[in-house]
Amino acid sequence: MKLYQTYTSPFPTRVRLVLYAKGLSPEIIEPPGFHATVESKGDYYSVNPIGRVPALVTDDGRALPESEVICEYLEDAYPDPPTLPPDPWGRAQVRLISRLCDFYLVMAMVPLFTASGQSRKRWDQAAIDKGLKAVETALGYIEAYIGEGGYAVGDKLTWADGALVPQLMLSYEWAPALFGSENPLGKHPKLAAYWAAIAKDPIAARLLKETRDAVAHEQANAKAIAKSGGR
Repeated sequence: MKLYQTYTSPFPTRVRLVLYAKGLSPEIIEPPGFHATVESKGDYYSVNPIGRVPALVTDDGRALPESEVICEYLEDAYPDPPTLPPDPWGRAQVRLISRLCDFYLVMAMVPLFTASGQSRKRWDQAAIDKGLKAVETALGYIEAYIGEGGYAVGDKLTWADGALVPQLMLSYEWAPALFGSENPLGKHPKLAAYWAAIAKDPIAARLLKETRDAVAHEQANAKAIAKSGGR
């Protein structure tokens, strides 16, 4: 089994959570052409014609894109230990948290991601301010549904945590540090309690370290590319 992914993208994180929780150890491959780079994606399109990460290649050579679909596949193919609650309502809550992350929080981050790849003199401050406001709104949506048992849903790790952990790291650490904005951490008490609790889970802590290390690496790489004039 192979997982094509990058550690900077938040989408593969939920897949890695499922893999780690189930004790699966696929070959991790970081394809070229993503994030701060001048490389082409090249042959990766033969793995995933969509050209995005993640993509899972099974032992028999079949490739599956899209993080949520991959999580569903892994849950069906390797049911023990489970990374979904046993009841329909709990499962729906996991999918809801993931959807809120993908459709609201990630989309709110898009202008911030765009600005982060530019020199400060090219920043569209109005777009950045609008993005930061949208991030806070999206966090409010998640606040309304987040669990209060130390995890996103229920009292155990689910792939909703894999969806939420990297996005909260970007919201609480990356965006305020880069854009000099107010940290939204104190504005949503349930999310603040979750953020403090989830870091104590060893798998979540591993995901957080991977994300922080990857973001720091990409920032350094982007600065090096800019300094070299993009060569």
